[in-house]
Amino acid sequence: MGRGPKKHLKRANAPKHWMLDKLSGSFAPKPSAGPHKMRECLPLIIFLRNRLKYALTGDEVKKIVKQRLIKVDGKVRTDVTFPAGFMDVVTIEKTGEHFRLIFDV
Repeated sequence: MGRGPKKHLKRANAPKHWMLDKLSGSFAPKPSAGPHKMRECLPLIIFLRNRLKYALTGDEVKKIVKQRLIKVDGKVRTDVTFPAGFMDVVTIEKTGEHFRLIFDV
């Protein structure tokens, strides 16, 4: 048995509201510890890659985030698995776009 918290997340165990397909890989990005629970958040990598289509791969998302172009609630976030949650405002500096996360239930 490993020690400490689990660092991996299988795609089948990911929350359903992330809308990840089952067959395009075996792992999903596990959200890092933060202000929202794992089941009530959306990691930045899924938001930028799967929802907004700003990147095709996780590596491209990492490059975007490390350039300090993404703000969550007015603070620059450089963690690709930062958990953005309900009513958070995600701002993209270069395009001047603002997105508020609201989930359809």
